[in-house]
Amino acid sequence: ASWFSAHQSRVTMILFVLELEWVLSTGQDKQFAWHCSESGQRLGGYRTSAVASGLQFDVETRHVFIGDHSGQVTILKLEQENCTLVTTFRGHTGGVTALCWDPVQRVLFSGSSDHSVIMWDIGGRKGTAIELQGHNDKIQALSYAQHTRQLISCGSDGGIVIWNMDVERQEAVHWSVVLHGSCCSRCKQPFFWNFKQMWDSRKIGLRQHHCRKCGKAVCGKCSSKRSSIPLMGFEFEVRVCDSCHEAITDEERAPTATFHDSKHNIVHVHFDATRGWLLTSGTDKVIKLWDMTPVVS
Repeated sequence: ASWFSAHQSRVTMILFVLELEWVLSTGQDKQFAWHCSESGQRLGGYRTSAVASGLQFDVETRHVFIGDHSGQVTILKLEQENCTLVTTFRGHTGGVTALCWDPVQRVLFSGSSDHSVIMWDIGGRKGTAIELQGHNDKIQALSYAQHTRQLISCGSDGGIVIWNMDVERQEAVHWSVVLHGSCCSRCKQPFFWNFKQMWDSRKIGLRQHHCRKCGKAVCGKCSSKRSSIPLMGFEFEVRVCDSCHEAITDEERAPTATFHDSKHNIVHVHFDATRGWLLTSGTDKVIKLWDMTPVVS
């Protein structure tokens, strides 16, 4: 047996890379380290911005992906005895709780305590981020079936969601480009902070909302409808303006995910892609074995 002295506090995650005979680990001390599995020799380390909560590795490029409690994802390039920071990015409003890497499509999936999953296109269209909304509580685990291009996400809400990733998805609109709108983009009524227009028009300002389809700032009256927008990741109904609601077709509302209730608060998950079996354990101290072949096929 080999011993690895890597951390000053509790180890949070560990990963064995058989092809390179490496052991990767993260700890409560915010340290990432990797060792030679044969000799136990420490090869290098890196300090993350927060305690790591997700760890994935790509053998071909030797990139390691680290998600942490601050919501940041860090990509490092590992060499034999040193590492290089490739990039960092952030898209969640909560901490990262799970990571999953698809080495074929070169896509990274991150789950978060903000109830969302984000698909990061690391390979093809660099910088593209697709948000998936299908849980009512934090994401606990992610698994990917490469042969069918289906993502499995499990959450504290007990939900098991099977996402079809073999469709052309769209990025959600960034609200930041319209956050400073002074009036409703449809009826032109002033928002409550637009004192000048309220005074000029002698009208009380309205509360500002945003259409999830176009991203425009609208008032409640002009965004009274709700709709699912699966290709943008919204499997649940969300606020849209009246114009977008009229334009969304039934085909565009067709779901791209299936939902299954595990009937326990999922904590840990293991997916065996060869058999199509999913193993879940929950806070109820129960372990369940699921045959996923009817839905992952």
